[in-house]
Amino acid sequence: MNEKLLLSTVETLACKQQVVRAVRFNVDGAYCLTCGADKKIKLWNPYNNLLLKTYGGHANEVLDAVGSCDSSHIISGSADKSVILWDVTTGQPLRRYRGHASSVTCIKYNEESTMAISGSIDNTVCFWDVMSRRQEPVQILKDAKDTITSLQVTDHEVLTSSVDCHTRLYDLRVGKMFSDYIGHVVTFASLTHDGQCYILSCADSTIKLFDKDSGELLNTFTGHESKDYLLENAVNEKDSHIISGSASGEVFYWDLVSSTCTQKLVHNKNKPIVSLSHHPTDNYLLTASEDEVKLWGAPKMEE
Repeated sequence: MNEKLLLSTVETLACKQQVVRAVRFNVDGAYCLTCGADKKIKLWNPYNNLLLKTYGGHANEVLDAVGSCDSSHIISGSADKSVILWDVTTGQPLRRYRGHASSVTCIKYNEESTMAISGSIDNTVCFWDVMSRRQEPVQILKDAKDTITSLQVTDHEVLTSSVDCHTRLYDLRVGKMFSDYIGHVVTFASLTHDGQCYILSCADSTIKLFDKDSGELLNTFTGHESKDYLLENAVNEKDSHIISGSASGEVFYWDLVSSTCTQKLVHNKNKPIVSLSHHPTDNYLLTASEDEVKLWGAPKMEE
């Protein structure tokens, strides 16, 4: 079933943040966050090109942020080594966590948003109890030998990718860690919606699809250029297509099964697309290139 996706630009957000380091849909896809080199986070309604709020309090570039499951809080990580918990409505920082020795590259909530998990250039992953007043991490994972580039969290697992060419899956229920050597720097790791596969963006300009349980390589996707950028990947809402940005300013869509490229979107010719975020349940995609974010969508089919 090779359906044509044919996405087109719905809105273009001029973020005015110098460079957008990350763009993220919130949990239901109604809003999005942009993290900037201007040390700020912005909350948008991307469908109306509406800036709702700006959050300032970090002392350096904001590298990642995510909204809580009820969209009442934001947690962010920055090159200033800190993690900040924000109140969405007031825009105020509620807590500032300082446990990392270097830039915080990636951050996620657990499913109930009771815990924040952050990865850093200091090779560690820290767990923060955001419900209590505790300032120290509840737990620190120190298995990686180099920068943590991304992390994903499910109800009982944490998946990390690292510059040390490994992915690590932590099963929190049984207290085990499974490490896989990929052979190349892994710039981003994500999971398919059914939880059965990893999608790994590698620095050799490939994306690799692995079976999570067996560790078997199922497919490789090529055509985009990584160069020296930490590119992100995504999977669409139906688990039918893998999506990645490219140093060439294009967005690639590949069929998950056949690995053929079914569509290329041009965001900004020769300006790298470093961050992207797919809507959780609908056919919308956000892409960030330099200081601009585009919302892509498919025309609604007549019933």
